[in-house]
Amino acid sequence: MTIEPSGLGPMGDVQLLAAMLRTDRAEVASYARVLSGALAAALPVGMVELGYHRTVGDRLAGRPGRAVRVVVHGENRDLELREGKNSQIEAELHQVVRGVVISRRNIGVDEWLHALAEDITKAAARDTAAREALERLLRS
Repeated sequence: MTIEPSGLGPMGDVQLLAAMLRTDRAEVASYARVLSGALAAALPVGMVELGYHRTVGDRLAGRPGRAVRVVVHGENRDLELREGKNSQIEAELHQVVRGVVISRRNIGVDEWLHALAEDITKAAARDTAAREALERLLRS
């Protein structure tokens, strides 16, 4: 089963989605907002995991803090994006077998975005609600 909301086919959808995610994203918190906001409806529950840095002020005010890590759990791989030194974004791809990470590889953010778009497209192909949410996102 394939999805074709843009008329480009699945690989065109991957490219379009990756381009949308790439736009104006200079920090992990920006990706976290996108992945926990508009895309959350398109992704199965538990697919996105966010890590936060909370200051004492955040804890006292009941705020979640600043997102510093995003992990997207896909089929046989996890995609991790985290805040590195000097607030630079570091991207990593983890190969996963039966829930165990067997290898880690540093990748560029563009490669991470492309892998993320592939995983989201695969999730949408398996799930009707995810497919409909992805179609709405690609049309907007």
